Amino acid sequence: MPQGDMQIPSHTIEVDFPVQGNAIPLDHGYALYAALSRLPGVGRWLHGTDKVAIHSIRGDYAGKGLLKLSAKSRLRLRLPHRCLSRILPLAGKRVIVDDHFFHPVRIGVPQTTLLRPAAALYAHMVTTRNGQDEHRFDTEIRRQLATLDIAGKPTRGKRRVLRIKGKAVVGHSLLVSELTAEESIRLQEVGLGGRRKMGCGVFIPWRG
Repeated sequence: MPQGDMQIPSHTIEVDFPVQGNAIPLDHGYALYAALSRLPGVGRWLHGTDKVAIHSIRGDYAGKGLLKLSAKSRLRLRLPHRCLSRILPLAGKRVIVDDHFFHPVRIGVPQTTLLRPAAALYAHMVTTRNGQDEHRFDTEIRRQLATLDIAGKPTRGKRRVLRIKGKAVVGHSLLVSELTAEESIRLQEVGLGGRRKMGCGVFIPWRG
Protein backbone atom coordinates (compact mmCIF):
# COMPACT_ATOMS: atom_id res chain seq x y z
CA MET A 1 0.00 0.00 0.00
CA PRO A 2 1.25 3.52 -0.67
CA GLN A 3 2.59 5.65 2.11
CA GLY A 4 1.16 9.13 2.68
CA ASP A 5 4.48 10.90 2.06
CA MET A 6 5.53 8.78 -0.90
CA GLN A 7 6.16 10.73 -4.12
CA ILE A 8 5.28 9.18 -7.47
CA PRO A 9 6.23 11.16 -10.60
CA SER A 10 3.20 12.79 -12.23
CA HIS A 11 2.76 15.43 -14.89
CA THR A 12 -0.67 16.32 -13.51
CA ILE A 13 -1.25 19.10 -11.00
CA GLU A 14 -4.10 20.56 -8.99
CA VAL A 15 -4.75 24.29 -9.33
CA ASP A 16 -6.81 25.81 -6.52
CA PHE A 17 -8.47 29.18 -7.02
CA PRO A 18 -10.11 30.73 -3.94
CA VAL A 19 -13.63 31.90 -4.70
CA GLN A 20 -15.72 34.61 -3.08
CA GLY A 21 -19.45 34.99 -3.32
CA ASN A 22 -22.75 34.28 -1.68
CA ALA A 23 -24.22 30.97 -2.82
CA ILE A 24 -24.33 28.68 -5.84
CA PRO A 25 -26.60 25.75 -6.73
CA LEU A 26 -25.77 22.55 -4.88
CA ASP A 27 -25.97 20.75 -8.25
CA HIS A 28 -23.62 23.09 -10.11
CA GLY A 29 -21.40 20.78 -12.18
CA TYR A 30 -22.81 21.67 -15.58
CA ALA A 31 -23.57 25.31 -14.72
CA LEU A 32 -20.02 25.92 -13.49
CA TYR A 33 -18.44 24.35 -16.57
CA ALA A 34 -20.76 26.33 -18.85
CA ALA A 35 -19.94 29.60 -17.05
CA LEU A 36 -16.18 29.02 -17.27
CA SER A 37 -16.46 28.06 -20.95
CA ARG A 38 -17.95 31.47 -21.73
CA LEU A 39 -15.06 33.44 -20.24
CA PRO A 40 -12.78 35.31 -22.67
CA GLY A 41 -9.18 34.19 -22.76
CA VAL A 42 -9.77 30.69 -21.40
CA GLY A 43 -13.28 29.52 -22.27
CA ARG A 44 -12.67 28.33 -25.83
CA TRP A 45 -9.62 26.30 -24.81
CA LEU A 46 -11.38 24.82 -21.79
CA HIS A 47 -14.37 23.81 -23.89
CA GLY A 48 -12.19 22.11 -26.49
CA THR A 49 -9.74 20.21 -24.30
CA ASP A 50 -10.17 16.76 -22.76
CA LYS A 51 -7.17 17.23 -20.45
CA VAL A 52 -8.97 19.05 -17.63
CA ALA A 53 -11.09 17.86 -14.72
CA ILE A 54 -13.06 20.34 -12.60
CA HIS A 55 -13.87 19.47 -9.01
CA SER A 56 -17.19 20.39 -7.47
CA ILE A 57 -16.92 23.48 -5.27
CA ARG A 58 -17.33 22.78 -1.57
CA GLY A 59 -19.29 24.89 0.86
CA ASP A 60 -22.02 24.69 3.48
CA TYR A 61 -25.45 23.36 2.54
CA ALA A 62 -27.90 26.22 2.95
CA GLY A 63 -31.14 24.40 2.07
CA LYS A 64 -33.41 24.86 -0.93
CA GLY A 65 -30.79 23.41 -3.27
CA LEU A 66 -28.18 26.04 -2.39
CA LEU A 67 -24.53 25.79 -1.39
CA LYS A 68 -23.22 28.70 0.67
CA LEU A 69 -19.63 29.59 -0.14
CA SER A 70 -17.12 29.91 2.70
CA ALA A 71 -13.55 31.09 3.15
CA LYS A 72 -12.44 27.53 2.36
CA SER A 73 -14.37 27.25 -0.91
CA ARG A 74 -12.15 26.62 -3.92
CA LEU A 75 -12.45 26.25 -7.66
CA ARG A 76 -10.09 23.34 -8.24
CA LEU A 77 -8.93 22.14 -11.63
CA ARG A 78 -6.78 19.09 -12.38
CA LEU A 79 -4.68 19.27 -15.53
CA PRO A 80 -1.24 18.58 -17.03
CA HIS A 81 1.34 21.04 -15.71
CA ARG A 82 2.16 22.13 -19.27
CA CYS A 83 -1.38 23.56 -19.51
CA LEU A 84 -1.07 25.77 -16.43
CA SER A 85 -0.67 28.97 -18.43
CA ARG A 86 -3.96 28.23 -20.19
CA ILE A 87 -6.07 28.56 -17.05
CA LEU A 88 -4.20 31.30 -15.19
CA PRO A 89 -6.41 33.96 -16.86
CA LEU A 90 -9.24 32.70 -14.62
CA ALA A 91 -7.71 34.71 -11.76
CA GLY A 92 -9.66 37.91 -11.16
CA LYS A 93 -12.63 36.87 -13.28
CA ARG A 94 -16.25 37.04 -12.13
CA VAL A 95 -18.73 34.37 -13.20
CA ILE A 96 -22.44 33.78 -12.84
CA VAL A 97 -22.63 30.07 -12.09
CA ASP A 98 -26.34 29.83 -12.90
CA ASP A 99 -28.51 32.21 -14.87
CA HIS A 100 -31.07 32.13 -12.06
CA PHE A 101 -28.52 33.60 -9.64
CA PHE A 102 -27.55 37.23 -10.02
CA HIS A 103 -24.72 37.20 -7.47
CA PRO A 104 -21.38 36.69 -9.24
CA VAL A 105 -18.58 34.52 -7.93
CA ARG A 106 -15.13 36.11 -7.96
CA ILE A 107 -12.13 33.90 -8.70
CA GLY A 108 -8.91 34.66 -6.83
CA VAL A 109 -5.20 33.96 -7.32
CA PRO A 110 -4.43 30.22 -7.48
CA GLN A 111 -2.04 27.87 -5.75
CA THR A 112 -0.75 24.65 -7.30
CA THR A 113 -0.13 21.29 -5.66
CA LEU A 114 1.04 17.87 -6.79
CA LEU A 115 -1.05 14.73 -6.78
CA ARG A 116 -0.34 12.44 -3.84
CA PRO A 117 -0.97 8.70 -3.75
CA ALA A 118 -3.46 7.21 -1.32
CA ALA A 119 -4.50 3.60 -0.79
CA ALA A 120 -8.16 4.53 -1.23
CA LEU A 121 -9.69 7.14 -3.55
CA TYR A 122 -13.21 8.52 -3.61
CA ALA A 123 -15.30 10.20 -6.31
CA HIS A 124 -18.48 12.03 -5.35
CA MET A 125 -20.11 10.98 -8.61
CA VAL A 126 -19.16 8.72 -11.51
CA THR A 127 -21.33 8.49 -14.62
CA THR A 128 -21.36 5.71 -17.19
CA ARG A 129 -23.67 4.76 -20.03
CA ASN A 130 -26.80 3.17 -18.55
CA GLY A 131 -25.48 4.12 -15.12
CA GLN A 132 -28.98 3.95 -13.64
CA ASP A 133 -28.66 0.14 -13.85
CA GLU A 134 -26.46 -0.78 -10.89
CA HIS A 135 -25.30 -4.09 -12.37
CA ARG A 136 -24.29 -2.47 -15.66
CA PHE A 137 -22.60 0.36 -13.75
CA ASP A 138 -20.53 -2.10 -11.71
CA THR A 139 -19.59 -4.07 -14.81
CA GLU A 140 -18.47 -0.95 -16.67
CA ILE A 141 -16.42 0.29 -13.73
CA ARG A 142 -14.59 -3.05 -13.50
CA ARG A 143 -13.94 -2.90 -17.25
CA GLN A 144 -12.51 0.61 -17.08
CA LEU A 145 -10.29 -0.25 -14.12
CA ALA A 146 -8.97 -3.30 -15.97
CA THR A 147 -8.25 -1.14 -19.04
CA LEU A 148 -6.16 1.14 -16.80
CA ASP A 149 -4.41 -1.91 -15.30
CA ILE A 150 -5.74 -1.03 -11.86
CA ALA A 151 -6.45 -3.96 -9.55
CA GLY A 152 -8.07 -1.92 -6.78
CA LYS A 153 -11.40 -2.83 -5.21
CA PRO A 154 -14.37 -0.68 -6.36
CA THR A 155 -17.29 -0.11 -4.00
CA ARG A 156 -20.39 1.61 -5.36
CA GLY A 157 -21.97 4.19 -3.07
CA LYS A 158 -24.99 6.49 -3.18
CA ARG A 159 -27.05 7.10 -6.28
CA ARG A 160 -26.52 10.66 -7.52
CA VAL A 161 -28.12 12.86 -10.16
CA LEU A 162 -26.50 15.55 -12.30
CA ARG A 163 -28.79 17.85 -14.29
CA ILE A 164 -27.64 19.02 -17.70
CA LYS A 165 -30.00 21.40 -19.51
CA GLY A 166 -32.94 19.95 -17.60
CA LYS A 167 -31.98 16.34 -18.31
CA ALA A 168 -31.18 14.09 -15.34
CA VAL A 169 -27.98 12.03 -15.63
CA VAL A 170 -27.75 9.22 -13.07
CA GLY A 171 -24.50 8.08 -11.51
CA HIS A 172 -23.09 6.87 -8.21
CA SER A 173 -20.43 7.80 -5.73
CA LEU A 174 -17.50 5.39 -5.88
CA LEU A 175 -14.72 4.27 -3.56
CA VAL A 176 -11.72 2.43 -5.00
CA SER A 177 -9.52 0.86 -2.32
CA GLU A 178 -6.49 -1.44 -2.04
CA LEU A 179 -4.52 0.67 -4.53
CA THR A 180 -0.79 0.72 -5.04
CA ALA A 181 0.90 4.11 -5.24
CA GLU A 182 1.23 3.86 -9.01
CA GLU A 183 -2.41 2.83 -9.44
CA SER A 184 -3.55 5.66 -7.19
CA ILE A 185 -1.79 8.32 -9.23
CA ARG A 186 -3.00 6.80 -12.50
CA LEU A 187 -6.62 6.80 -11.33
CA GLN A 188 -6.37 10.43 -10.22
CA GLU A 189 -4.84 11.43 -13.55
CA VAL A 190 -7.32 9.62 -15.80
CA GLY A 191 -10.49 9.21 -13.72
CA LEU A 192 -13.45 7.00 -14.58
CA GLY A 193 -16.54 7.58 -16.66
CA GLY A 194 -17.32 10.83 -18.43
CA ARG A 195 -18.18 14.45 -17.71
CA ARG A 196 -15.00 15.15 -15.77
CA LYS A 197 -15.33 18.89 -16.48
CA MET A 198 -18.66 18.73 -14.64
CA GLY A 199 -17.22 17.25 -11.46
CA CYS A 200 -17.78 13.58 -12.33
CA GLY A 201 -15.19 10.81 -12.15
CA VAL A 202 -12.69 12.99 -10.27
CA PHE A 203 -11.00 11.04 -7.47
CA ILE A 204 -9.52 12.40 -4.25
CA PRO A 205 -7.83 10.63 -1.32
CA TRP A 206 -10.38 8.99 0.97
CA ARG A 207 -9.88 9.69 4.66
CA GLY A 208 -13.10 8.14 5.92
